[in-house]
Amino acid sequence: MELKKEVAAMIDALSQIGNDPTGGMTRLLYTDSWKEAQSFVEKQLKKTGLTTSYDAVGNLFGRMEGSQYPEETILSGSHIDTVVNGGTLDGQYGVVAAALAIKYLKETYGQPLRSLEVISMAEEEGSRFPTVFWGSKNFVGEAKKADVEAIADFEGNSFVAEMQRQGFDFRDPQEPVRSDIKAFVEIHIEQGSVLEKENLQIGVVNSIAGQKRYTFVLKGQANHAGTTPMGYRQDAVYGFAKMCAAVIDRGLDLGDPLVVTFGKVEPKPNTVNVVPGEVLFTMDCRHTDGQLLDAFTAEAEQIIQAIAKEHDLTVEMDLWMDERPVPMDDTIVATVEQAVKQTGKRYKVMHSGAGHDSQIIAPHFPTAMLFVPSIDGISHNPAEATTIEDLTAGVEVLAASLYELAYKE
Repeated sequence: MELKKEVAAMIDALSQIGNDPTGGMTRLLYTDSWKEAQSFVEKQLKKTGLTTSYDAVGNLFGRMEGSQYPEETILSGSHIDTVVNGGTLDGQYGVVAAALAIKYLKETYGQPLRSLEVISMAEEEGSRFPTVFWGSKNFVGEAKKADVEAIADFEGNSFVAEMQRQGFDFRDPQEPVRSDIKAFVEIHIEQGSVLEKENLQIGVVNSIAGQKRYTFVLKGQANHAGTTPMGYRQDAVYGFAKMCAAVIDRGLDLGDPLVVTFGKVEPKPNTVNVVPGEVLFTMDCRHTDGQLLDAFTAEAEQIIQAIAKEHDLTVEMDLWMDERPVPMDDTIVATVEQAVKQTGKRYKVMHSGAGHDSQIIAPHFPTAMLFVPSIDGISHNPAEATTIEDLTAGVEVLAASLYELAYKE
């Protein structure tokens, strides 16, 4: 079958599992649809002639042994879970692409020198339980039993009970982390609009941005909207508006790749005829350079404190996420870039502003990422889409990258 048709057929078939009647896909960790999806992928890997296995928590592997260096493994894949009402590409495209790239390599070139392996990771999104990267964190030995043994989903289903219901359990803490992984390459939709706007087919990712997330509570005084003169007000929304504008303006001054977002704003009492006395708001800051990220957020904190003081407001701050930037491996990135050049695809080297399993794996094993364009930059949405031509180009580039890594001395 022509590769383009294979890509479309496998994505279409996999997308029927967890198809949400309200729109998009919902396939959450340890649900029946999640297990069905892993079983579907396993069948496809077996058809290719790969040896399949699961680890303790439900990560699925499909392996083809190397002829000369079987103890050196080149790994590719992504996650199989989705967000609620998500699209049909986030995560599962990386699994499909890895499966089809290795199928193509096997049929075209036979057995590789190094072992090739597909991974379909159990979970990345954090959409059912309050935990993220459960698949990749277990793969690299970072997952902690204490973090999940007492948690439940919104319906009260225990994480542990659901994991065991599907036939899985905690990883043995005495089990050593694998030492055979020589490279991991993850392909993903961009979830942004850079590639599309620049008319490119491929992004070679050289780093994943660090993220710092805050929640602020800004307090003034609620008062009557008609009887409180403007000069006497402690208006929390006015204070927030000035903070938001000042911090974003500073971010624009500094420029790419810095991004800052005030994504959640909750004024109180949030009614038409009362001066708002309180605002809860969030701030999300990202940059590929950890020092510059820290410098910007320190400056943003000072701006917020100074404006609060100027307007006789108090502000409480909670920094609840501080993820460091994760660089990809220079050697693997260079190898992948060379493979992309050989295919003749239009590409650029870029960073990822979103988090991915690669950020968990990269500190442990040499890692690189590839992006394909997202139409209008839409993701985590039923409208998420990429043209079949770009999806196929991604599989071709991934296959070329894996060939360089697994078939050459």
